[in-house]
Amino acid sequence: MRGAALAAALILGVSACGSSETGGGGATSPAPGALEGTGAITLVTGKDTSGNLQNQVDGWNSAHPNEKVTVIELPEDADAQRQQMVQNATTKSDAYTVLNLDVVWTAEFAANQWVAQLPESEFPLDKLLPATVETGKYFKKLYAVPTTSDGGLLYYRKDLLDAAGVAAPKTWAEMTAACDKVIATNPGLSCYAGQFEKYEGLTVNFSEAVNSAGGDVVGDDGKPNVNTAKAKAGLDFLVNGVKSGKIADKARTFKEEEGRRAFQAGELIFHRQWPYQYAKANATDGSSQVAGKFAVAPLPGMDGPGSSTLGGHNFAVSSFAKNKKTAVEFIKYMVDEKQQRANLEKTSQAPTWAGLYDEADLVAKFPYLTELKKSIEKAKKRPAVVKYQEVSSAIQEAAYSAMSGKATSTEALATLQTKLESLTKN
Repeated sequence: MRGAALAAALILGVSACGSSETGGGGATSPAPGALEGTGAITLVTGKDTSGNLQNQVDGWNSAHPNEKVTVIELPEDADAQRQQMVQNATTKSDAYTVLNLDVVWTAEFAANQWVAQLPESEFPLDKLLPATVETGKYFKKLYAVPTTSDGGLLYYRKDLLDAAGVAAPKTWAEMTAACDKVIATNPGLSCYAGQFEKYEGLTVNFSEAVNSAGGDVVGDDGKPNVNTAKAKAGLDFLVNGVKSGKIADKARTFKEEEGRRAFQAGELIFHRQWPYQYAKANATDGSSQVAGKFAVAPLPGMDGPGSSTLGGHNFAVSSFAKNKKTAVEFIKYMVDEKQQRANLEKTSQAPTWAGLYDEADLVAKFPYLTELKKSIEKAKKRPAVVKYQEVSSAIQEAAYSAMSGKATSTEALATLQTKLESLTKN
């Protein structure tokens, strides 16, 4: 499951921003010229919570009746998605053709030769946000093409804050004070939620808290740095939120969709979430109780605006698939400006096509685009380490134990520092 090719000799690992460092070695996979074969293919992806992926695939299938794409949906949980993709790759099965990879998986899949190197000249990389392009590279070679990006945003009940006479918070203290004012006249509401279940989302939220307090989980030198005052301040923000009731007990079971449903039901004042929630929360079909009542702001931090974790998904071609030429053409279709524009308008998912963030009509419809572009450009990557999955699991365990009261922040971070030091040894 972890991949034997992730040997200690590798000095780079899975990175949310891919690998742009120089260095020799790296995976050797079929040359770009080997991407041959046309015909039916599959697109393997996590559960399509946007509801628009099949529509885009239908458009391709209508125009390419002899090269139809079949969507294979995996579970909603990112860890479960990765597990099934790894299982398929280790058996060298040709059942999966195009893989919809989380940005933190690129290096692992490339290092293990599970995905094919792609020809950069075939894709409009110069039109995409540079930060997103780097997430598809490993040892400066392209292995995946970014189709959607992601940056964390603070969704908030603008109607309630306006009524209380407070502005969108820039700091954690301002957010806490805003909650006190709103809840005083709206008892029963919860203050804040994010993705706090023990899965990859908690790694993201923990990293954002630490970064927003001025710390780093793993430094640029590859060394863990969590047994520090700044990291403790970040974790304490989450722990004290639970202790004070600002983060409700049930919020510790939230992944993206549980939190989205709670926000749309009008249960939350503030919610840390990805851009895809915007369109769903603003739906006027009766599915959302907060349509027209909320706004979006940058994530708050300890002393000012916080730092988002870079997210998103990239399309890669399985090394073991048939019809790789069709796969490349399909990826070109999906990354095209027309498809990205349509997907943004339908789902509010963050595009990777840079120009879309500056178009007046889109900004008018999605006011958060300007701030989102800044968020993505300045977003921080998750730990750039070889054994990413083990590191992420250790982070989740530490954060969850502290938020559950099973360990103090100091104890959890000391234990995490020891684990990370072991996992990041060359």
